[in-house]
Amino acid sequence: MQPLSERHCRPLDSSHPPLSAQQANELLAQLDDDWLICQDNRQLTRVCSFKNYYQTMAFVNAVAWIAHQQDHHPDLVVSYNKCVIHFSTHSIGGLSDNDFICAARIDLLCNNG
Repeated sequence: MQPLSERHCRPLDSSHPPLSAQQANELLAQLDDDWLICQDNRQLTRVCSFKNYYQTMAFVNAVAWIAHQQDHHPDLVVSYNKCVIHFSTHSIGGLSDNDFICAARIDLLCNNG
């Protein structure tokens, strides 16, 4: 099975069903422990902390690059030394593989930075 971080996001329309709680939890097990499934299985969230504003903004820009590359964009809440990432596949009203693929790529960023 190909690691999540090596997979690519694909467009999903409203006819595609969201992941079940079981499917989402199986994918969650492949991510860093800091990721949480929230909002009744409709959102994947992680809080990342940094030493200063510069590191926070460098991280935000790297996340933006991943999102642009995958054409799958999280909601970000940014402060001086923290970034909260929220993934959800809005077109299907819940979680999809795309959310976990992007999260896995962000894990690589966090583990190598």
